[in-house]
Amino acid sequence: MKNVNNSNTRLILLHPYIQKQGSSNRLWLLAFISFLTTAFVVTLIYTREYSTTAASAGATAATFPSATTAYTNAPLPSTVINTLLHYSSKSNDSFRMSYSELKPISDVLRKCSSPCNFLVFGLTHETLLWKALNHNGRTVFIDENRYYAAYVEQKHPEIDAYDVQYTTKMSEMRELMASTREQVRNECRPVQNLLFSECKLAINDLPNHAYEVDWDVILVDGPREEWPNGPGRMSAIFTAGVLARSKKGGNPKTHVFVHDFCGEVERAYSEEFLCRENLVESTEKLGHFVLERMDPNSFHFCGNRTHRLHHPVH
Repeated sequence: MKNVNNSNTRLILLHPYIQKQGSSNRLWLLAFISFLTTAFVVTLIYTREYSTTAASAGATAATFPSATTAYTNAPLPSTVINTLLHYSSKSNDSFRMSYSELKPISDVLRKCSSPCNFLVFGLTHETLLWKALNHNGRTVFIDENRYYAAYVEQKHPEIDAYDVQYTTKMSEMRELMASTREQVRNECRPVQNLLFSECKLAINDLPNHAYEVDWDVILVDGPREEWPNGPGRMSAIFTAGVLARSKKGGNPKTHVFVHDFCGEVERAYSEEFLCRENLVESTEKLGHFVLERMDPNSFHFCGNRTHRLHHPVH
């Protein structure tokens, strides 16, 4: 009987590893689901808090927009301007401007509506001063020396300078003026886009956008060469006169300053293209003209040809 009972009995043994393995898988699954749930909840909370903070910051900026803007667009304090003028005029540079020459230009820049467009012919001792005084506006420099223009831009990246190739000679100043008078109704007319001009005095190799800007202030303080074969300032003065009269928008008036106003070229060409009736003040070294926008069909630079400055060109 013992043998029969033993043969009919079946024992089923469950290995403990099988139970442990099943339980472990369920635990890992629960842990993974819990992790995903926690991550989702944390992300949701962070996103809502960030959106609330961003909205609050945006509302604050919309409510108080003037603080940063006012600070950025604030004009230079008078004490800063006067300090800059003082130290610039006291420089040991023999070609520097005096205080009496700097002050009229500074005064015009100070009153110029922001942003002020300021075009300067010549990279000089005062280059950084002009940039600083027009700190809220656009200041562009034109120079005849491409290497010096590149050097200045590399040393002072905030300076915007372009080089031009002058084709004029001081020894030809009379011939150039006579030629311009003959072409005053064609290539050398007072209102035109100089980019397409064939006038011998026109500067037409600036970047295209330079001809589209409505310049508020123009300073002629270059080129520097004063010898007979040097380019002279004939083209710079002519170009300043045309740019001022050809404005399409902005302030219809343009202030044009001519430095070294005592020079023969500076006097004669200022008379011809900036005109005596537009001269508002002058010293021995600086002429200040105010030109107004002209009708495109105008063919005379000056309205009154009877007044001469001091150096008529025959």
